[in-house]
Amino acid sequence: MDYTQFLYMKEELSLIAVILILFLVDLFVDPKKRQNVGTSRLAVVLPVVLMLAHTLLNVIPGVKAEAFGGMYQYLPMHTIVKTILNLGTIIVMLMAGEWLKREDTSIRRGEFYMLLLSTLLGMYFMISAGHFLMFFIGLETASIPMAALAAFDKKRYESAEAGAKYILTAMFSSALLLFGISLIYGACGTLYFKDIQLTGNLLQIMAFVFFFAGMGFKLSLVPFHLWTADVYEGSPTPVTGYLSVVSKGSAAFVLMTILIKVFAPMVTDWQQVLFWVIIVTITLANIFAVRQQNLKRLMAFSSISQAGYIMLGVISGNAVGMTSLVYYVLVYTVANLAVFSIITVIEQHSEKVTLTDYAGLYQTNPKLTFIMTLALFSLGGIPIFAGFFSKFFIFVAAFKAHFAVLVFIALVNTIISLYYYLLVVKAMYITKSENPIPSFKSDSLTRIGLVVCLIGIIGIGLASVVYNTINQFAFGL
Repeated sequence: MDYTQFLYMKEELSLIAVILILFLVDLFVDPKKRQNVGTSRLAVVLPVVLMLAHTLLNVIPGVKAEAFGGMYQYLPMHTIVKTILNLGTIIVMLMAGEWLKREDTSIRRGEFYMLLLSTLLGMYFMISAGHFLMFFIGLETASIPMAALAAFDKKRYESAEAGAKYILTAMFSSALLLFGISLIYGACGTLYFKDIQLTGNLLQIMAFVFFFAGMGFKLSLVPFHLWTADVYEGSPTPVTGYLSVVSKGSAAFVLMTILIKVFAPMVTDWQQVLFWVIIVTITLANIFAVRQQNLKRLMAFSSISQAGYIMLGVISGNAVGMTSLVYYVLVYTVANLAVFSIITVIEQHSEKVTLTDYAGLYQTNPKLTFIMTLALFSLGGIPIFAGFFSKFFIFVAAFKAHFAVLVFIALVNTIISLYYYLLVVKAMYITKSENPIPSFKSDSLTRIGLVVCLIGIIGIGLASVVYNTINQFAFGL
């Protein structure tokens, strides 16, 4: 065996090094000193620094390569996607810093980072898989620690319930997905993506149905979404943010990759399935979001709706759709994590998470209110913010693939989503409250995370304007 093949896996090896360093640091820290101010500060800063170094070390894309007979494949696009996931993970670490300093969580701080980065490593393997076995190993590596993260807050029965619901749904969805993979193997005699030759017979259609059902659970697509709101509400808020962004983004990219590489001969079949799934997902999620009072449940249905929008890039089945999908995930990452960062910090200081609790927030915490507003405007797709351009590009990709009706329905649903985002804005600025959330100062790590998100929300949008202007000018010349 040629061990130099491991060099193609530099991103995975680098992340494993980060995991090992954090494991050793946590192993040798005296448990009695974990709540010491200096030790606690170092313990929450070190993972961020290591992840930042890991990201910068691997930010430059390499050349196309494959290893281990094609089980591992590398494309320059993989580096871009993994970098976006790294960014989301770093922001989650920043927003979790204050929560991990609590007495009941500080003793298990190392476990949180081990579980978090283990899921990220599994996503890396999924993204670079060239074989269904490696894809499934990566999927399970990402899913099983996530259940432990959902149940991490042991003193809250809602957290334990969230972990139980997640592991049960993950188990059933993995079983469906694995059955679909077994049908593919039975029909083609191989699990290598590049060697699978499909003809669209009944057995292969059944294989796609089971495979897509399994991935639908991971992406919270309707009708596979029923676990989402309960798990999002019960999980610790930093974990909810991670679930809604990093996990969803990696699953969407992998689904599109497999549909293009493996199920390309059945493109008409899976586009028809996606057409109806997207319509139902966006519409039902927006309708249910309007009815929510708990902000975590509201954002859960928002994330289901956003998954439907992401699928617009998948259904296009071309390079434009892939680029639009990656861009959408980047914008969605910074905007959604900005919202969850604010929910987290308010929950830490007041234990309030309902819409009525946010009444009058502008009077006591104007800066948090302002950032929350910008993030919600971006998620709603209001112009000049990055979310407008992400929706525009993904609509264009679907329109060019001749799904004009689907794009129209998605545009109508954008108005509905903007309504419930504005409900939050109305509560913060207009609704009066005799007992608003008291004024407080957020911790430094959360402020850094919010600054990063704010730069992304505004900066990515402005960059899109400049880029398109230059392109049009160059085309005119």
